[in-house]
Amino acid sequence: MTTNEMHDDRPLRGRVAVVTGASRGAGRGIALELGAAGATVYVTGRSTRAAPAPVYGQILAESGLDAPPGTIDDTADEVTALGGTGIAVRVDHRDDDAVRALFERVEAEQGRLDVLVNNAWGGHEVFSLASFGAPFWEQDAGQWDVMFNGGVRNHLVASRFAAPLLVRQGRGLIVTTSFWDRGAYLRGNLFYDIAKATMNRLAFAMAEELRPHGVTSLAVVPGWMRTEWVLAAHKATEATWREHPELGRTESPRYVGRAVAALAADPEVMRHSGGVHRVADLADAYGFTDIDGRRVPPFELGEG
Repeated sequence: MTTNEMHDDRPLRGRVAVVTGASRGAGRGIALELGAAGATVYVTGRSTRAAPAPVYGQILAESGLDAPPGTIDDTADEVTALGGTGIAVRVDHRDDDAVRALFERVEAEQGRLDVLVNNAWGGHEVFSLASFGAPFWEQDAGQWDVMFNGGVRNHLVASRFAAPLLVRQGRGLIVTTSFWDRGAYLRGNLFYDIAKATMNRLAFAMAEELRPHGVTSLAVVPGWMRTEWVLAAHKATEATWREHPELGRTESPRYVGRAVAALAADPEVMRHSGGVHRVADLADAYGFTDIDGRRVPPFELGEG
């Protein structure tokens, strides 16, 4: 990146990104901020306007929603409206052939790939507010499959198909969205705790193998986000969340998006490779704020 590009209000103009699982939540927030920085963003997921993903029955019932909030089409349109180029691609990331076809399409259409954000996550498919906090022997063992095959494996497969493009370029960034609080145990769901720890290790292990090729791999950890699911659970909206004191320490999904955009625009991002980086710490390092102007402090387990 040239000096002029670093000071451009669209520092990622000309860059190409893939954000997996971007219909809603962190993926949507990341796609929007990459778009606002000028990137072309391939937005993947299973929910389209024509056909919402049919796998969220339990959490929909508990949240009082009729359909999953958000689609890849909505996110792609917002990316474009913000100054980037949004391209929606329906991908079930458990289908290796579909993932391979995605990266073949990116290469054919763009001739390059600069950023992969691994965010596709199946954990909400069997998530239950009622059982959260129960000991592991009372939890639904089906969480293992959705969190590992629909989470950890998704990230590994996408990275396998993205890596050859990045290695040939001799540069690029793979971001894994995860959770981490300095080794503290996420009391409330053993499956989630193990899956996120595995994702962090995956980001580290990939960094070790990619470093000689000039490619960065790292994990980024948001705090407590006001995702669509969280807002629904609290009967709130993005316009009314301040009326709910229990949401006072939350952050918008675009806060993690600003962290990823800052990393993607950093010509010295390799210094972060292999690490697990909290969004709040990256906000201090890069000088960005959340959409409401706050510098939200790190989320730490055990806070009241």
